[in-house]
Amino acid sequence: MKAKATLKQIAKELNVSVSTVSKALNDSPEISEVTKVKIKEYAKLKNYKPNVIGLNLKNRKTKTIGVIIPNILNSFFAKVFSGIEKVADEKGYNVIMCISNESSEKEAHTLEMLSNGTIDGFIVSVSEEAQKNQDYDHFSAIINDGTPIVMFDRIAEGVDCDKVIVDDFDSALNSTQHLIDLGCKNIALLSSIDNLSVGKLRAEGYLKALEKNNIAVNSNIILRTDAEEDLKEKIEKIFENTIDGIFALEENDSVAALRIALKKGFKVPEDISIIGFADGILASRRLSPSLTTISQHGIEIGEVAAKLLIDRLESKEEHVPYETVVIKTKLKERESTRKL
Repeated sequence: MKAKATLKQIAKELNVSVSTVSKALNDSPEISEVTKVKIKEYAKLKNYKPNVIGLNLKNRKTKTIGVIIPNILNSFFAKVFSGIEKVADEKGYNVIMCISNESSEKEAHTLEMLSNGTIDGFIVSVSEEAQKNQDYDHFSAIINDGTPIVMFDRIAEGVDCDKVIVDDFDSALNSTQHLIDLGCKNIALLSSIDNLSVGKLRAEGYLKALEKNNIAVNSNIILRTDAEEDLKEKIEKIFENTIDGIFALEENDSVAALRIALKKGFKVPEDISIIGFADGILASRRLSPSLTTISQHGIEIGEVAAKLLIDRLESKEEHVPYETVVIKTKLKERESTRKL
């Protein structure tokens, strides 16, 4: 039996975007007749068939939401999912969760598979690979097909849809400022997420705080990597320099910073104050001293994302403007920072 082609495969073969293929197969007036014929003929040749169940359900609701998260080990995503499920349950919706494992291809496959009649809409945090390659065609194709998407945390700037984000830049700026106010003059930056949009924004916030306080940027105490393993390999070199503060951009970075500082004989917070982005139990309860963290309010993000999607699904209006909701973070002071 001949395998069915996917939208992505057709797009690749014809050197056009997934969005163009989707629009052509749906007779969109945005696509020229010549292109439509070319794409339709190729799709037929390659045995492409739209999901019949999906077509039959076009005007009916499955009352099911698809959630795609990049990985399951991050406690932040678990909290977001908890918030999504709470609102979905209250509104009578079921939730299907899938994991992209940071793969753009798996993300695209999941979107295409579930959008064929299984779900009404998606809530997604973009995979690392998609952000790294700026590869967002698969999202646009699904939206153009009429399936709404709400993005949270990691978003695709060029894709028009509802979004829920935290104030990454401002919270990083304010947290670095807090360390400066405590008297820290040599603040190290640790990041294992520099390839992600949130990592870049947080690093920019840190640099802005230094600039505002006329503190020179010391590249020897800035470690920006794309992976946790890479950070762990290089982190000890940071402690060869004079540092009295650490700002870590991800939960595992925060934990690594604390553990290495203690291993090197530093007293926390007497010698070094540490602040990190974290939402998990590990940072707040299982470490000694407990970490001062920036809480991202994962549950609230999930609740807002689910409400945005369900409101759009149930709206009687045809063209509802897209909305970007910014959730304010909160600095939770614990034992890893000195008191003012």
